[in-house]
Amino acid sequence: MTIKKNNINMFRLPLAIGASVTALAAAPAKADEAPLPVVAEAASDDGAIIVMARRREEEAQDVPVALSVVDATTLERTGNFTLGQVQQLVPSLQVFSFNPRNTNINIRGLGSNVALTNDGLENGVGFYVDNVYYGRPGQSQFDLIDLQQIEVLRGPQGTLFGKNTTAGAINITTRLPSFDPEFTGEATFGTYDYHQVRASLSAPLIADKAAFRISVADTHRDGFLTNLFDGSKAQDYDNFSIRGQFLLKPTENLSIRLIGDYSNQKQRFVLSVPVAYFSSYDSGLTFPNAFLQRVARAGYAPLPADPFARRGDSDSHYQAFMKGYGVSGEVNWDLGPASLTSVTAYRWWDWNPANDGDSTGLPVITKGQQANRQRQFSQEIRLASNDENSIDYVLGAYYFWQIIRGYGASAYGSAAPDWYAPTANPVIANAALNGFEANSTSTPETKSYALFGQANWNISDALSLTAGLRYTHEKKKGGFNQFWVAGADLSALSPTQAAGATAIRDRFNPVASYSAKLDDDSLSGLLTLSWKFVPDALVYATYSRGNKSGGLNLTNLPSGAIPQVKPETVDNYEIGFKSQLFDRKLTFNGAAYWTEVSDYQTAITQFNLTGANIQYISNIPKVRARGVEGDILFTPNELISFTAAAAYTDATYRDYTNAPQAPENNPALAPTQNLTGVQLGGVPKFTYALGGDVAQPLTEWEGRELLIYAHADYSHRSKFNTSSTNSRYAVVRGYGLLNARIGLRLDDGLWDLSLWARNLTNKNYYQTLNAQAIGFVTGLVGDPRTVGVTLRTKL
Repeated sequence: MTIKKNNINMFRLPLAIGASVTALAAAPAKADEAPLPVVAEAASDDGAIIVMARRREEEAQDVPVALSVVDATTLERTGNFTLGQVQQLVPSLQVFSFNPRNTNINIRGLGSNVALTNDGLENGVGFYVDNVYYGRPGQSQFDLIDLQQIEVLRGPQGTLFGKNTTAGAINITTRLPSFDPEFTGEATFGTYDYHQVRASLSAPLIADKAAFRISVADTHRDGFLTNLFDGSKAQDYDNFSIRGQFLLKPTENLSIRLIGDYSNQKQRFVLSVPVAYFSSYDSGLTFPNAFLQRVARAGYAPLPADPFARRGDSDSHYQAFMKGYGVSGEVNWDLGPASLTSVTAYRWWDWNPANDGDSTGLPVITKGQQANRQRQFSQEIRLASNDENSIDYVLGAYYFWQIIRGYGASAYGSAAPDWYAPTANPVIANAALNGFEANSTSTPETKSYALFGQANWNISDALSLTAGLRYTHEKKKGGFNQFWVAGADLSALSPTQAAGATAIRDRFNPVASYSAKLDDDSLSGLLTLSWKFVPDALVYATYSRGNKSGGLNLTNLPSGAIPQVKPETVDNYEIGFKSQLFDRKLTFNGAAYWTEVSDYQTAITQFNLTGANIQYISNIPKVRARGVEGDILFTPNELISFTAAAAYTDATYRDYTNAPQAPENNPALAPTQNLTGVQLGGVPKFTYALGGDVAQPLTEWEGRELLIYAHADYSHRSKFNTSSTNSRYAVVRGYGLLNARIGLRLDDGLWDLSLWARNLTNKNYYQTLNAQAIGFVTGLVGDPRTVGVTLRTKL
């Protein structure tokens, strides 16, 4: 498990005028004064942002936690309705997605490394929607609908959030049902046949006693990559989401919120594009059986290394289909001096992929995929003091259960024998691999129990001390089975030939069966001292300890690896400040941190030139992340707003002498390397985001003020490496993305018509790069420029 909150660094990018906010921070301008108000549901009477970072409603500028807030208006004005888009507003947040299941979420460089997801390993960034923890990172990749706000909490959050939040937490709240009828709707059309419809309806069922809310979103976009094998388009996107709620208030002191949601996403994904080919090691030696040699023997002409022609070649079916659904119930009972909260939830997540495992038009690996059926149940009970006292507290208990049923499939086609075993007896190699298929099952199961408490001692009006502690007991168990389901009958061969064919198959998918379990006890906690030395300025210092539970290696393990992975421990030291100046027209927040990680959990890829690569999880003895963050919000008047946020992240391996070797350094000769002192994969050192909004009233129309508004935001990330081996072929060059919007809006929101562009300059950039051991570099390219129009209404 992990720990809890950190210093408070917070940005709220208000669009004072209704254009969109792009960074993060708490907005000082009153929401009801702005022509384009920032989400009113999340604001107090004086316009301050209200957050739940400490499991109670507080003004964000008063909370000593490193925090970024993106409100509903910002999401609407920027058109950011996925987590991958939201990262453009939050410099400390990194989201890498090879596909939805293989999603890596990092905060301050920590959380998970850039590698394929392992079902036995959990992310270090907790993802929560309406107080419910989502157990798999792929569940965060659906469209985000009908949101009130997104809080990104930086640093260990285990005391109050628990469940593996060593790097931080993403806390999402959706809009409540309303006792007054309301409707919002929008339709968007853009390039690549992009169309999206979003709507939300809320109304009372019984006056002041019962209300409902139903929200729906349907999104489609054609693919922007072409598969030359059959002319189909890849990297398309179809997502349908619906969310229904009931809010019951039988008495003034009791509320019951019931939620049900369903999402269905379908993509033809992933189609990698060729970036480079190499046939020699950096030492100058030519390595045997390189990619270009393999395709030449097969008579196959590979595509030119021209990635931004956006073309790939795949002879096998590929898809990324997933469904997610769940139900939850939240009860809040005001007992007078304290409030009791109960949150009960059950969720399902189904992942159904299909992949071409060789990224060519040859029938080499015709299947290479891992399907999932995930189920989870959680129950949390909290008791929190009401109002402001000399000592404020939160006490609670938490239970979580999860099972992930994994179904793997690997299949090999007619080109596989010569591809992998060109020097072997053709009869043996063909019998071993042509038509060979192996399946696997894995069943990691988790049960987690926790008790936690946190108290704020308000020593004076200006000085407060916060202490928290969480005890977690976690039990994990599971099994792995791999078996052969198709292939040539080896009994038709001679005993010697059959033994040779069996040995080849064992290099790829050996028959295996084992089980594993572990028990883990951990303590998370924090200690924070904050001083509000003037009414609108706060400084703070925090020490926090976080823990991520151990993992299970339920996969094809290399020799010497064990099924259990040790827990990860994080010690975080942080100082920060928050301030509002010039009659709250300027908000300026900052933080500096130093984080030491012991037994950092990571995914390892062991290259194999004559068989399948082996991927498993292990521990790195020491990792360190340190950096500084800052954000500014300037609103000189109601019609102009400017935001800026930046982060410097120095996240390095401090003790990693047995890292897997990069493919250009001859892994067969030296399978490991020393990466001590090297920056972690997927972590740019410098990131920043800028945003600006301006609005101008034009005229009166039927008693309503008509405004023209404009918004622009720019985000930049410096170079980073997307390989766990630190391969020089996997360095993604730094890039910046510019988005813009201009529109007309009635001041009450009845109508809003806007023209927008994402990646306005049509910047060519990579999301990830992958260097294969055979000398083939592939990449996932970022989205090209898209433009469109949005019509929005609010009744």
